[in-house]
Amino acid sequence: MFTGISRRFFLAGLGSLVSGAASAAGMGVSLRPQLRPDGIVGGAPVSAEALVSQALPDGTVSYTVADAATGEVLENRLAGVGLPPASVTKTITALYALDNLGAGYRFATRLIAEGTLRDGVLDGDLVLAGGGDPTLDTKALAELASALKAAGLREVRGRFLVWAGALPYRRQIDSAQPAHVGYNPAVCGLALNFNRVHFEWKRADGKYGVSMDARAGQYRPEVQVAQMAVVDRGTPVYTYSDKGGVDHWTVARGALGNGGARWLPVRRPDLYAADVFRTLARSHGIELPREELAERAPQGSELARHHSDTLQSILRGMLKYSNNLVAEMVGMIASRKRTGQPVGMRASAGVMSRWAEVELGMEDVALVDHSGLGDASRLRAGDMVRALVESRAKKALHPLLKTIPMRAANDGNSNDITVRAKTGTLNFVSGLAGYIEGKGQRELAFAVFSADMSRRAEIPRAQRERPRGARPWNRRARRLQRKLIERWDRLYSA
Repeated sequence: MFTGISRRFFLAGLGSLVSGAASAAGMGVSLRPQLRPDGIVGGAPVSAEALVSQALPDGTVSYTVADAATGEVLENRLAGVGLPPASVTKTITALYALDNLGAGYRFATRLIAEGTLRDGVLDGDLVLAGGGDPTLDTKALAELASALKAAGLREVRGRFLVWAGALPYRRQIDSAQPAHVGYNPAVCGLALNFNRVHFEWKRADGKYGVSMDARAGQYRPEVQVAQMAVVDRGTPVYTYSDKGGVDHWTVARGALGNGGARWLPVRRPDLYAADVFRTLARSHGIELPREELAERAPQGSELARHHSDTLQSILRGMLKYSNNLVAEMVGMIASRKRTGQPVGMRASAGVMSRWAEVELGMEDVALVDHSGLGDASRLRAGDMVRALVESRAKKALHPLLKTIPMRAANDGNSNDITVRAKTGTLNFVSGLAGYIEGKGQRELAFAVFSADMSRRAEIPRAQRERPRGARPWNRRARRLQRKLIERWDRLYSA
């Protein structure tokens, strides 16, 4: 449970600034503390409203900054307006998972014998059973294959089954994303290599050689569940189709050059993991039948088990690298623990939203996923800061957040401000939320959300990976975040 600063004290600072803006000069209402001339060093800073107007006249900007220890709101703008939080959502997911699973929680992937194992022969079925581990990789499967041999198994006379029912299956996190982007894979109770397959191409004598493998560390097993064909066309660069559970991709020849590689999403992670495990088991002399899907949770004797790192370690990596699949899986496993049953992604996000309102004192949370990839999610800057203040009292988030480099005004060396925060970026959407440890003694909690939803809605499907104008817009949004942080440190940290 998260407890701390009273909601009434925090919300009093937000006042009625839902549709207005507050700055050092010309504030519409009185905010605490009042800015004093002796609190301004080196002349009056540029007003926050001027910074917003200069950076993003073509969008909506909402922010709140507060004393991280007391929750006293120091400055805000449109703090009650909900905007897409993008990957800032992952901070809520991290707190949710910690509260429901515990920092020491470990995910387990198991090999289970449903039958009798005698003299190295299993008279029955072997089941690869996923436990929702989002970090399982080919190296871990190789260790399971080695453990299976050590358990004495040489032959399976029944079926080789794969069970991924710990989480409901979802074909992709966000259906509005391009089919080929690796950050938008399928989700189920068994993952491998973040549900991505490695596509590599090389040209020799005018022809392309392609490979699809499940590489991790020294392992490079080729896969059968994903296939690629090089075709003569201009656009689109990639096409995708599902043919009997096999991912069929095509790529435009003119887009390849002499060679290269990229990760593509996997749409059937359960079959992908089973395919790779069969190859690894074969290297130990264990020939398994072709995988089949298990219709129920396995019941039998455990032959081998792989444990993940602790949840705290997984969450630290999730926030550092902003991995969408990790966020979805840990969020859904947390909801399964909370509700006692598997919960689909969107329903799980709803459970998490209600938890945030109760446990973090947030007022209006409307999340559609746990990663922030979907732009239909809405979060208020004031609510986000409330969550940061609340979690600071428990020291739950500080150890997980990465340090965001702060550059001086001339974009030279880092200045004296330390920012521990989570970024969030979609096309024409930018967010940043966390803590400011500046030149003074006061630590600040802040959230900045910016979006131009009209321009985002106009992006043609063919341009959704890199739409025109999105990168300059997002750069301006990040520059605004930096300038606001510098302003807040100057005015409030001492």
